[in-house]
Amino acid sequence: MAKKATSKVPRRKGEFTYRGYTLEQLLSMSLEEFANLLPARQRRSILRGFPEEHEKLIEKLNKKGSARTHCRDVVILPSMVGKVVGVHNGKEFVDVKITAEMIGHYLGEFALTRKKVVHGSAGVGATRSSKFVPLK
Repeated sequence: MAKKATSKVPRRKGEFTYRGYTLEQLLSMSLEEFANLLPARQRRSILRGFPEEHEKLIEKLNKKGSARTHCRDVVILPSMVGKVVGVHNGKEFVDVKITAEMIGHYLGEFALTRKKVVHGSAGVGATRSSKFVPLK
């Protein structure tokens, strides 16, 4: 039996949706309607009202399109999509370009505070048990 020639059709990514709503629909919603789509922790923080620092950050983003902040607990809103935020990770500011997939997450999730540990090889001054490095 001859194999059938299959043509690979590139997979098309559909338009982004958050819980069934497109980005345009999310932008047209009020803050309370949008909050009802979020998980409980984010919904509660939005419905309580934003602290002064969060409001300043959102205003600055709407005005300039980019900002730097130490506030890692800001919930990403649909109005922030396409903006660049410098989020402090404890040592430096990490530039985070906000995409539609980040809606509902916190800014701090995208500026990691810990680096991967990379150990060097044993060498001069190493302890007796760690001096042995196998030869290839």
